[in-house]
Amino acid sequence: MADYEQMPTDWDRALAIVAHPDDLEYGASAAIARWVDEGRTVVYVLASRGEAGIDGIAPDECGPLREREQIEAARIVGVSEVEFLDHKDGVIEYGLPLRRDLAAAIRRHKPELVITLNFAASWPGGYRNSPDHRNVGEAVLDAVGDAGNRWIFTDLDLEPWSGVRWVAVAGSSQATHAVDVESSLDRGVASLEAHRAYLEGLGPGPMSEPDTFLRDVARQAGERFGGKPTVAFELLPA
Repeated sequence: MADYEQMPTDWDRALAIVAHPDDLEYGASAAIARWVDEGRTVVYVLASRGEAGIDGIAPDECGPLREREQIEAARIVGVSEVEFLDHKDGVIEYGLPLRRDLAAAIRRHKPELVITLNFAASWPGGYRNSPDHRNVGEAVLDAVGDAGNRWIFTDLDLEPWSGVRWVAVAGSSQATHAVDVESSLDRGVASLEAHRAYLEGLGPGPMSEPDTFLRDVARQAGERFGGKPTVAFELLPA
């Protein structure tokens, strides 16, 4: 298996687009913390507020709770701007409304790098991926193209943006590039720990133990990137 390549460093602005609160914290946030340390700007866009994510908490209470946890998780890694698009958690649909909202976000924030989460049918190891992740990821790829075409979504009254150079996919089994997160992994762990209610709702298991889970994943990825704790991405040209 080939070693990972270094992620590009010749960029200033990134937009992270995912389906739910906590999606970025399962690994990507440690890389984001390092990028912010280096002076880059990162903005988060969440398609939903995660209101259907905790079995024991009704959506009208769960949504605001998970929103607060996401804002705190972002703050820990140095991200101050977090947007929620209010698509319905658990039933996010691929289609023109989602593409339009994501294209608008790309035009507003003008990123060079777009970050999203694995949207393949399964996770590494074969576990089935959620429809929300699959639909949002596909819409991200399409919205990057939409954002650059002035004749698509003309009602947005926003100038087109064709400056996205790459889409970085976290959690992909086809990862190609990586970031050394030795200096920022502690904050990545803390950002996931900020999702306290969500983690409690998961119950016992590896996904509910941020310190162990994230350090193990970073260590394993580091075996293909110089031996240091690493976050890996599948890097797609835009």
